[in-house]
Amino acid sequence: MDQEDLSMKLSRQFPLNALRVFEAAARLLSFTKAGEELGLTQTAVSYQIKLLEDTIGEPLFLRRPRQVILTDAGERLAPKISQAFETIGDAIASTRSQSDGTLIIHTTATFASRWLAHHIGTFQLENPHIAVRMETSQETIDFSKTEADVAIRSSKSGIWPGLRSHFMMKSHFTPMLNPKLAESVGGINHPADLLKVRIIDASDPWWRLWFLAAGVTEIDLAARPTSRFGGIQAFEAAAAIAGHGVAILKPEFYTDDVALGRLYQPFDLLASDGSDYWFAYPETRRNSPKIRAFREFMRKMMPTFRD
Repeated sequence: MDQEDLSMKLSRQFPLNALRVFEAAARLLSFTKAGEELGLTQTAVSYQIKLLEDTIGEPLFLRRPRQVILTDAGERLAPKISQAFETIGDAIASTRSQSDGTLIIHTTATFASRWLAHHIGTFQLENPHIAVRMETSQETIDFSKTEADVAIRSSKSGIWPGLRSHFMMKSHFTPMLNPKLAESVGGINHPADLLKVRIIDASDPWWRLWFLAAGVTEIDLAARPTSRFGGIQAFEAAAAIAGHGVAILKPEFYTDDVALGRLYQPFDLLASDGSDYWFAYPETRRNSPKIRAFREFMRKMMPTFRD
């Protein structure tokens, strides 16, 4: 049987396990040593070799006492199979290297711009072999339908089927505005004073929760002019910084703006809708080097990060 006939038979029926056993036995010229390398018994090695020989239609080894020798067919097949497994190994190594080289993070635009943008450079300096790509949206992604490696998302429970999640930080909020706007109405001394200025996105449910926590119940937010920014807090903050009104924001994201005098937090009172920030990724990928590196980085940079 020539090489072409061998290839045709193998293409029709391809016992991969048997080929792996054959490659080891042909390289070591020993069923016993092949079994030791692959973690198989000598009987199992013999069975796999016999299966391959039945597939091809002729013997690959001459069995002699304490010795096996490749037949002509075995001699022709062995280097091709070794080369094939080397090619497969190279392909897997290359794919793994490229996959481990880029970390894809899915998060909200606000978290990306207000927290990640300030810290991701440090992560890359500490992990120069990992490139970072960020994808932003308000949607909760399905990891089976995206290339994202990790997601930073808001949830009340942090429980998703098939995902490992870690608590990152509380998601609370409070009104913030440009200090000059506050001065223009004589100051914001009481929660009701906020009604003297334009409320950015009065339809945001956070407003109702905060005013309720502040004891202000006699207001009709629905009657006030509505500006919508697609639920993107960063846009609302930009409008507040520009003096266009008061926004309901997460204060931890805007400490720099407060320090620079661009934003003012008139009250210490914080409210919450019960949602928190969570770090999530597929359970099956918990040991991925790039995910593990980013998880430990987040743990180090965020004191409230926990399992």
